[in-house]
Amino acid sequence: MNYKENTLCYEEYCKLRESVGWINFSGTQTEKSLQNSLYTVAAEEDNQVVGMGRLIGDGMYYMIVDIVVQPAYQQMGIGSKILNMIIEYVDSATPDGGRSSIQLIAEKGKETFYESRGFKIIPHEFCGSGMRKVIRK
Repeated sequence: MNYKENTLCYEEYCKLRESVGWINFSGTQTEKSLQNSLYTVAAEEDNQVVGMGRLIGDGMYYMIVDIVVQPAYQQMGIGSKILNMIIEYVDSATPDGGRSSIQLIAEKGKETFYESRGFKIIPHEFCGSGMRKVIRK
């Protein structure tokens, strides 16, 4: 398995989302979001992208989005490697004396994957509930 940084393209992104039943965004939104990603990881097997992850953020607050592994390649450590590479990116970008907050919204049923890697379910002793609002046009 090869892991490539900052090479994720539109077609690969859409294909991976579709492989797990996720609805794609408009082409314009997708292209812009890929260009604005801070960091991406693509897992490749036989010149085919089989997994991905993206990081967005501002240098203090980061959000992990779009961690996807094609169903046939799940349970092989690919998602863990992608997540670890993203966390290592944030760690290396955090200055001495600084701190960074990495957030994400887990797919239902995937919470334990992230908990086992140090993420805490919200709410907890320091944070209230995570929230979101979707705008459709």
